[in-house]
Amino acid sequence: MRSCKYLCRAHVPMPSNLPWSLSRRQLVTTSACRSRLSPRASVTESELINVRMNELDGPYTRPVMRTAIPGPKTKEILQSMGDIAESRVAVSCVNFEKSQGNYMVDADDNIMLDLFGQIASLPLGYNHPAIIKAATKRDNLVYLINRPATPFQPPVDIVEMLQTSLLKCAPRGMNNHVTTMGCGSCANENAMKSAFISYQDKMRGLQFPGEDSEELKTALWNKAPGCPDLCVLSFMGALHGRTIGALSTTHSKPIHKLDVPAFDWPIAPFPQLKYPLEDHVTENKAEEERCLQRVEELCEEFNGKGRHVAAMIVEPVQSEGGDNHASPRFFRQLQKVCKERDISMIVDEVQTGLGPTGTLWAHEAWGLDDPPEYVTFGKKMQLGGYYHLEQCRPRHAMRINSTWMGDPARMMMLQTIVDEIISNQWLSNVRITGEVLLAGMKQLEDIYPWLVHRARGVGTFCAIDGRTVDIRDELLSELKNNGVLISSSGDKAIRLRPSLIFQPDHANIFLDIFESVLKVQK
Repeated sequence: MRSCKYLCRAHVPMPSNLPWSLSRRQLVTTSACRSRLSPRASVTESELINVRMNELDGPYTRPVMRTAIPGPKTKEILQSMGDIAESRVAVSCVNFEKSQGNYMVDADDNIMLDLFGQIASLPLGYNHPAIIKAATKRDNLVYLINRPATPFQPPVDIVEMLQTSLLKCAPRGMNNHVTTMGCGSCANENAMKSAFISYQDKMRGLQFPGEDSEELKTALWNKAPGCPDLCVLSFMGALHGRTIGALSTTHSKPIHKLDVPAFDWPIAPFPQLKYPLEDHVTENKAEEERCLQRVEELCEEFNGKGRHVAAMIVEPVQSEGGDNHASPRFFRQLQKVCKERDISMIVDEVQTGLGPTGTLWAHEAWGLDDPPEYVTFGKKMQLGGYYHLEQCRPRHAMRINSTWMGDPARMMMLQTIVDEIISNQWLSNVRITGEVLLAGMKQLEDIYPWLVHRARGVGTFCAIDGRTVDIRDELLSELKNNGVLISSSGDKAIRLRPSLIFQPDHANIFLDIFESVLKVQK
């Protein structure tokens, strides 16, 4: 049996009183004893977390399966739902009242450990007591009953709301300007619109077109010069949303785009790294250089045709296209290209924002010299939107607008979520638990290399590939039937998207089940 390392990165703060017999740099060799593979650290033993796990998970300590997935009640609900609305992609029917912490309870009373997190949108698990308390406060109930048309009639406490929620968790260097939206697609769509407006402002020297100008006359007819032929550069494998502009920058699954007109914008390759990273340093560097070179070529090609690249949009991890990662250097070089060519950089943090990678914002680990022009958000933030630099703010009103422009009720939820993340040091938990998950998956790929490989991730934002699509799909099915709610990404990846309160004990439960599923595969 092959040995496998469990090595904590030096930058991760570790509890001083964990019951580990291992030092930071000792090796762990096991497959029989999961607690030695991934040393257990219950929250009562950790100095990093002040909230007891059983207080958040309620009565649940392990998955309990009463039916196969999907169960009979779930099938009945989905069949009835399908007569009215789309239900064919449904993973399960959730009993939100019974679900608690890291455990989802479905319509058939199956209790499942949730590593799907409502598609990465659950920040603190189900029915967190602090969020329940905030939701039932009169201040928040007022905005659930009366949703403001914020751009036109903002609530009297809007400034305090923004300061204590969105600005409190803003990316470094971007805590002055934010535009709120309803979802991640809207965030990316409007960030791209803002980048176009900013580009044209610079091109015309900040002079707004006059009332009788050709630009205003042609704009209503979708013609130049009012509607210029500008482009957004995106990357193969990306998913930025389902609205027309965002869909034009989405390249993960053909079914998303089939039959829908799209803009003819440049599409660059995204690095396809080999794992383990330490064994493929030279190849991976060459792969990233290849992609960077193609970015440069596409900018030259489109600019040369008069179709100027005004913005570049990129995910820190291609979260739907296969959990594809790149090095911090790659992203620093992308920003360098943007600066040299006067291109706005849009970092899409809809899935990675608010902590799952171990920092509030994944791009903060890149070591950028300056903040990007735009950082978009959604999912765990409870509403969509984007942070932006001062120079990206449109100079005239009504250029980026809608009826609601976000949701104050969700902002108040976010305020509580951010306070909980800070006061309970959940980002430290994410980093520690991520080490447990990744170490465990790496050992499992060593033991079962014909089934799984390419374990990767940062924080708890992890994935592992099946050797084939069929193997991946079979593993997903068996994991669900053994009590783990989990999903796929790209062609072959199994992706992990737990909430921030997913702790080492939960990771060990998952790894135990995953190993039991792998053992019985033929």
